Amino acid sequence: MAWIALFFAGVFEVGWAIGLKYTAGFTRLIPSLWTLGSMVISFGLLSYALKTLPVGTAYAVWTGVGAAGTALLGIYLFGESAHFIRLASLGLIILGILGLKAGA
Repeated sequence: MAWIALFFAGVFEVGWAIGLKYTAGFTRLIPSLWTLGSMVISFGLLSYALKTLPVGTAYAVWTGVGAAGTALLGIYLFGESAHFIRLASLGLIILGILGLKAGA
């Protein structure tokens, strides 16, 4: 159950990272509420996962899911670069997450 919570903590990290783009410096109400809510949920799920998972593994997976998901959504939503090297690097992050899960 901790791994599922950790995965969704990463998903909500993506939500608040992308949400920050839409808040315009926290001047827009709905995106700001979404971002703050996503932060609370993300940290809450991470905290739950840390009850049983090693902190180094959990933090690395949480940030990895967040980083990879945010970068992929940046490509999709904002037209950011989808250069081969960038995509390959994202693949390495995903492989690292899988490796941490396999080694836990």
